[in-house]
Amino acid sequence: MTRWLDPVELRAWRGFVLNARDVLQDIEADLERFGIDGGDYQLLAMLSESPGRRVKLCDLAARLRLSRGGLTRRMQGVLKKGLVKRVRNADDGRSAYAEMTPKGWNLLKRAAPAHVGSVRQRMIDRLSKEELARLASAFEKLGPHR
Repeated sequence: MTRWLDPVELRAWRGFVLNARDVLQDIEADLERFGIDGGDYQLLAMLSESPGRRVKLCDLAARLRLSRGGLTRRMQGVLKKGLVKRVRNADDGRSAYAEMTPKGWNLLKRAAPAHVGSVRQRMIDRLSKEELARLASAFEKLGPHR
């Protein structure tokens, strides 16, 4: 038997579906002036937070929640722009790393303040600390490690 959504559940679901896409599209539009999209930014940010600004490709795919093929497609643009390079593992020729280049690091340093400003304007500053805490908790429950 189907458990239909009650009014609160429906309001939550529709609010998520309708607004999440718009917020993400607006934030992504703010990255266009840097020549990157949201996926590029996320990839660069993850590399920047890693030792040596490098991550094994298989680990990066897992962090970005992409398949190997999805990571290959995601990497094409940043490789072509010279923001990231692919580095063979010297100890194990079968594996490789994605490593941020100085050009990628400089771009991220320029884009990050604008990106954070956009995130604040479009989401963070519109919610109270309590709402943000509840939202964070809710999305953590929806993640893959539930």
